[in-house]
Amino acid sequence: MLIFIFLFAGVLAVPIASYFKLGSVLGYLIAGIAISPILSLLSVDVESLQHIAEFGVVMMLFLVGLELEPRLLWQMRMRLLGLGGFQVLLTTLLVMGVAILSGQPWSVALAIGLVFSISSTAIVLQTLNEKGLMKSDGGKASFSVLLFQDIAVIPMLALLPLLALTGLTDQDATPISDAAAHDAGISLVAGLNAWQTALVTIAAIATVIFGGSRLTAPLFRYIASARLRELFTATALLLVISIALLMSLVGLSPALGTFLAGVVLANSEYRHELESDIAPFKGLLLGLFFMTVGAGIQFALLFDNLALIVGLTVTLILLKVAVLLAVARFFELRGANLWLIALGLAQAGEFGFVLLSFTVGINVIPADIAEQLLLIVALSMLLTPLLFIVYERVVVPRFQLNNDHKADAIDQKCKVIIAGHGRVGGIANRMLRGAGFETTVIDFSSATLEMLRAFNVKVYFGDATRPDLLQAAGIDEASILVIAIDGKERITELAKYMNKTHPHVRVIARAVDRHHVYDLWATGCRDIIRETFDSSLRIGRSALIALGHSIENAQQISTVFENVDRRYMREVADLYKADVLPHENAPYVAKVLELNEEWARQIEAKTLEGEDDDVSADDIEKLGEAVLNKTTFR
Repeated sequence: MLIFIFLFAGVLAVPIASYFKLGSVLGYLIAGIAISPILSLLSVDVESLQHIAEFGVVMMLFLVGLELEPRLLWQMRMRLLGLGGFQVLLTTLLVMGVAILSGQPWSVALAIGLVFSISSTAIVLQTLNEKGLMKSDGGKASFSVLLFQDIAVIPMLALLPLLALTGLTDQDATPISDAAAHDAGISLVAGLNAWQTALVTIAAIATVIFGGSRLTAPLFRYIASARLRELFTATALLLVISIALLMSLVGLSPALGTFLAGVVLANSEYRHELESDIAPFKGLLLGLFFMTVGAGIQFALLFDNLALIVGLTVTLILLKVAVLLAVARFFELRGANLWLIALGLAQAGEFGFVLLSFTVGINVIPADIAEQLLLIVALSMLLTPLLFIVYERVVVPRFQLNNDHKADAIDQKCKVIIAGHGRVGGIANRMLRGAGFETTVIDFSSATLEMLRAFNVKVYFGDATRPDLLQAAGIDEASILVIAIDGKERITELAKYMNKTHPHVRVIARAVDRHHVYDLWATGCRDIIRETFDSSLRIGRSALIALGHSIENAQQISTVFENVDRRYMREVADLYKADVLPHENAPYVAKVLELNEEWARQIEAKTLEGEDDDVSADDIEKLGEAVLNKTTFR
């Protein structure tokens, strides 16, 4: 029954939230709030919600740990240690100061500061990926800070027991969840004082890291010999549970154990196999976690202390925004990227639930205070999607018009302008320059430009969608504009602007997918390149050769497929409507079904002809050239 309620609420609420562009995270949180009264009527134990929430964090941290390669950490060392380190330190000190001023002992104040210094890895990473912001400078910096925070939890869990020396007595503390009482049964730290507990905790962590790095490779080689895919998932779960159990025996959270398990497996040659096996469960488990956050809000306590809880939540968010703005600006983040990291990481995190339970269990924070702190953590997480909405609708438009990092002065005007120098624009630029053509390259990522300038590549900083910047780049005299920027909407808007104001310029636009091709076609763009189409054809051709076809026959099939696909796209493009979902556009669906049948017949006929006829490479090359001359879809 409980599983049905959670699944039904998620399936109902998340699509609605996504439809209104609120994001899936807010949808899950709202779903959790909606089912909270039902759970109360059914007398569902709040502790069961805590178990579900912790299991969601457990799986999330396992996957986060799998990404912690030493090479990646080394490349991120400056922002990881500097940006992340200063953020945690300054936030902890400021929150601690506020807590001391409110009358809390220094040990309790320090514990509160540590709890609130952590942001929500689950919400932020999912939202950044969902909105396509992970590759931006602000997204990369946010990931660095979150990564440092996740790692910093390890020394925090070792430090917190020391605060119990000046903390509470056993009579003053009451555990607020079963998570705080993992060691209620068998325990390796029972009867030890705080210093001995800290030493045992550090020894357990060292054992996991050292032993795991030596035993995982032989273990998975042994499992691989069975040639059963499901055993990889079972073995990974066994390893996760074993390490989580060890962490519980020394009084730590199982979530920390799974994080360490992921780190241990990060260098394993079987890492990608484990990721692919576990990844399907990630979204569902995170969704359950977010719903438990919403369902776990104690509205009775919240309404009794509404002004205090809301005031402290807003104060925490403003304080973290101020710290992140200062630290990120020191590390040369500017404009919208600066506000992305500041607003995106302004909440408390899911580790707050774990740390608060832990501090109550070891007699550092009183249970009544911890209950209020849990509300602040949950409420700040609930407000996070709204902060991203503020970023999208207030910050981004402002900096599109007035960017803190002023665009470079463009001192040359070339016939070819390339907007965006990533994996698409970069290759196009190298080819054109290699053929002797001068290009004007504009990119909006300061990190990309710094890297390119180190290799003496002439590039200019700026937003290529800005009309004034295009004017400065010489768009009136240009012959070609290559649109290779990220973001379907931005590409489409730029193509639409060019067709309307500079129809003399040939626009070569990057299309993200098939429907994006139709969107660009509707703007008047007639030279549209699907970014993965050519590589997909080559993959299919290589697969045919591997299956026994001759090189010439495989090339003929590839050419026929390409010809048919492009011709049919032209027929379908006129039926596509950007404001109607494809499956709800009846003429579009009927035409696609009709063409798919004809498509299959033609390709099959050509394939059979290719098996009988001797087609030369020259004939295939001429056929390919003829196709390119007759189509605008590539």
